[in-house]
Amino acid sequence: MSKLKLILPVFFFFISLTAFPQREDVGNYEYDKEYLFGVNKNTNGGLIGGIVFKAGTRIDDSQFSFWGIELSNVKSQKEARYNPVLGNSYIFGKSNYLYAIRPHYGREIVLFKKAPNQGVQVSALAAAGPTIGLIAPYFIEYAVSRVQTVTEQYNPEVHQSRFNILGSGRLFQGIGQSEIAVGATLKAALMFEFGVFRSSATGLEVGYMLEGYNKEIPLIPTAENNQFFQSAYFTFFYGFRK
Repeated sequence: MSKLKLILPVFFFFISLTAFPQREDVGNYEYDKEYLFGVNKNTNGGLIGGIVFKAGTRIDDSQFSFWGIELSNVKSQKEARYNPVLGNSYIFGKSNYLYAIRPHYGREIVLFKKAPNQGVQVSALAAAGPTIGLIAPYFIEYAVSRVQTVTEQYNPEVHQSRFNILGSGRLFQGIGQSEIAVGATLKAALMFEFGVFRSSATGLEVGYMLEGYNKEIPLIPTAENNQFFQSAYFTFFYGFRK
């Protein structure tokens, strides 16, 4: 909820920008294709929630179709990070990562056009697609004695003492042992494009996403685990047009 409170003011700030009239002189601003790369922040992710690629094609003066793919690390709201005196930080109680791969297809409708070199273009979009979830084990370094440590997946029945955990494993360690969950994703958003160059695009997408899987995802075994996830998000985009 606290993350949502941080995202909503950004959303309403960009909504307020649309209150200013936009010039309709767009004759020299037409384009048929756009390719965008983005970095995502959402209420189910960390500092960087994921990365996105999006390709759009013009249908008419106010509509685009697009496809894209998003790679994201989905976290539990119950996660709490600890910093031991020795070793690196870790999340106590976490047993698995969830890496989501989200190919999607959608439509975008331009609500307010911008002049060639000024103003803000505002679009509404919706998208849907399948989701592939990789459930990868979360490894920790655990002291079994004063002189012996092991690196293994967190197990609440074995690793009961937080003070014996020296840190987490390596990034992507155990990715080859992942299980697969399949599901689907739906999202709706507003896109604010404020680039000043005709051949490039800079923008912010602010929206809501819902995804579900065919089974519960055991991120933290001792907490309530979910089959469905919802999040508010924003994505900073940069790309080019032709």
